[in-house]
Amino acid sequence: MRLWQERKEMTDLSFHQRLVLTNDEIDQLRLLWNKEYPVNLKNDHKQFINYLSNLENCHHVLVLKNNAVVGWYFDFDREGSRWFAMILDDKIQGKGVGTSIIQNYLKPKRPINGWVIDKDDYLKEDGNAYRSPLEFYHKNGCTVLDEERLELPHLSAVKIMFP
Repeated sequence: MRLWQERKEMTDLSFHQRLVLTNDEIDQLRLLWNKEYPVNLKNDHKQFINYLSNLENCHHVLVLKNNAVVGWYFDFDREGSRWFAMILDDKIQGKGVGTSIIQNYLKPKRPINGWVIDKDDYLKEDGNAYRSPLEFYHKNGCTVLDEERLELPHLSAVKIMFP
């Protein structure tokens, strides 16, 4: 029964590639970002627009359910390398959506890098604990580069790479 339910939930989702985002999509992505990432990464509208405008050669994949954004994958160029990030609404996590994105959108762009929060001691906007996705990425074939870390006053992350 559970497998059938998960398959049904996947068929209710659609994947849309974008080079340019609409204002409504940007607003929905900011809300998703603020909901799913640790609260200390929360962005207001101006900060989020600034973040997006600094991404070079950016490609987006939006995961929609009933015309609402419930997932976002994007890849971009930074300092001569390809980078990515992915955010999924907690209601669609663990249902194969992230793995599908990796197989269909990320892996064809290898090698590709990302920063992953590798600690579970951050809180989300709703007060719940943020769960590190590092195990998910490892399960999907990434290499963890333990010696390359991003250590900021408000964030600690490890570099990962899909070779």
